[in-house]
Amino acid sequence: MPSTPRPPQQPGPESGAPFVRYQATVRSPRGHFPGIFALANTLARDGRLSEEQYRFWRAANDWYDAAYPDPSATDPTVYDEARHPGAVAWFKATATRLLDRVPGYLDLLAAHGVPCVRVESADPGRIVYEDDVQVVVVPWDRAPAPDPTGADPRRRPVTPEGGCPPEDGCRTRPAGP
Repeated sequence: MPSTPRPPQQPGPESGAPFVRYQATVRSPRGHFPGIFALANTLARDGRLSEEQYRFWRAANDWYDAAYPDPSATDPTVYDEARHPGAVAWFKATATRLLDRVPGYLDLLAAHGVPCVRVESADPGRIVYEDDVQVVVVPWDRAPAPDPTGADPRRRPVTPEGGCPPEDGCRTRPAGP
């Protein structure tokens, strides 16, 4: 599927944010903001893709499956809701080889009217998995507080858009052109 030319998808030097996530603008029934892969997979599972879109989606998913580790293969509990409520994956900003292929997914989602945003963060949550290209975190709004009073100086509020506020080092902006 041809991709519309877009500006670079990785954070520029001005952002300084080490983590990047593309996600829905609306929370799922589970209370988190699904990422672009989950959104595209839902379109495919629901039979909403054209033949061309399906070929793109299948080839792109296969490429990503081969290009980087599946956190669930390393730790089957990484997305376990009881252990890691709301756990979501974020790209490391240095994973440009992976980020460079995101525009095709953005085009696919846009073709179906599925809005998503790009969120950048220096501290997206409590890291429960990490490799050279990604982290899986429990967002600070879902992470259990370590002391009985509920106070945790590491917790960060989360905006309705699913990121932490700009004053906490996060930037949320529409994904795409």
